[in-house]
Amino acid sequence: MPLSLALADAPAASCDTHVAVRVRPQRGLIKVRLFVQPQPEDADGADPTFDTVFDGSLLLPDGRLAIGDVEQLTRFVHRVGDRGEHRVQVAVDSPGANAHAIDITIARSRT
Repeated sequence: MPLSLALADAPAASCDTHVAVRVRPQRGLIKVRLFVQPQPEDADGADPTFDTVFDGSLLLPDGRLAIGDVEQLTRFVHRVGDRGEHRVQVAVDSPGANAHAIDITIARSRT
């Protein structure tokens, strides 16, 4: 993650390739769910009660989305499609330092 990507007091910050999301610090596990569009009609989707903290485009040079913690102790990488621009929405159960669940929805941009 770029060092210039600072959260300050915001619930999320982003650049063209990264999104940082503020969550509760080391008080328990953070639940992260990833939804790749399109998905079957009967599939579960992101929780509609969550608050969106990022809704925009990210460039994925290799078509992979990486999810990890700021201390780089854990990392999950998932191929979501071809390289290029993808539409990403990140929503949390409680924006800010009390967040403990994150839903990420990603779709290939049509550009």
